[in-house]
Amino acid sequence: MAGDTARVRQMWHLLEPLHAVLYYAPEVFEESAALGYRTDERWPSYFALRAAPLGAVGPGRVASAFYGFSPRKVAEHIPAAWRVATPDDVLAARTRGIGRAYRALFGDAVDGPEFAEAAALARRAAEAVNTEGRPLAAAVAELPWPDEPHLALWQAATVLREHRGDGHLSALMTAGLDPVESLVSFAAVGAAGVKTFESRGWDERAWAAGGERLRVRGLLSDDGGATDAGRALRAEVERRTDELAAVPWRTVGDEERDRLAELLGPLWVRVLSSGLLPGETTLGIGKV
Repeated sequence: MAGDTARVRQMWHLLEPLHAVLYYAPEVFEESAALGYRTDERWPSYFALRAAPLGAVGPGRVASAFYGFSPRKVAEHIPAAWRVATPDDVLAARTRGIGRAYRALFGDAVDGPEFAEAAALARRAAEAVNTEGRPLAAAVAELPWPDEPHLALWQAATVLREHRGDGHLSALMTAGLDPVESLVSFAAVGAAGVKTFESRGWDERAWAAGGERLRVRGLLSDDGGATDAGRALRAEVERRTDELAAVPWRTVGDEERDRLAELLGPLWVRVLSSGLLPGETTLGIGKV
């Protein structure tokens, strides 16, 4: 089982940057600005781009699905996002934007046979996801597949990313960690600095209250670090997240998964070396 979950985690590490570039690429910001979204900071377009598959939903449903964001921060952008553009218009703009971004990143490779092979393998995995109890994965999985391989690869990466994310929320709730506690406990094990988690919009009072609840449970020390019990609980959350994300990779099989990893490696390097993505994120990749 340990080897199985390690391979699942490897695929997440490879695919996450291919998905996440959506929220940082200048081409996507340009498409968002053309719709009328502010792009002096990334949050107005982020909330619209990520929530659009759900439809014109309100802040309660978005806060529930995104989990780690404070309801106040969500309410700053939802439902205001749908007064700027409809979800359908946002979906069309993000397809245009990521298509342009991928061509800028990968050049002529997007029209080559290896890109097409990677897209086909990733799509097979994405079509095997189980979407019960996974609202974001289900919403993205219902979208029509684009014909172009580079767009299909991005969509597959997004389905798999949201599938994993929805499972992660299930693991957090099973561990008894509410949204702010999930961030405080993650910061406590060194997943990222507290400053990085401030992007989720929790004020000092809410953060301190979450920390106090964790201290009462014996999960957080007085200096803000994780206790042994806190580290063990977060390790269990990660193990359970990997386990819940394993279904599509078991469907694809070891040989095809390994081939996909081989094909994704150079793309992963290109995205990371582009400088588009921040050096530290709330996901804790490479740290937990």
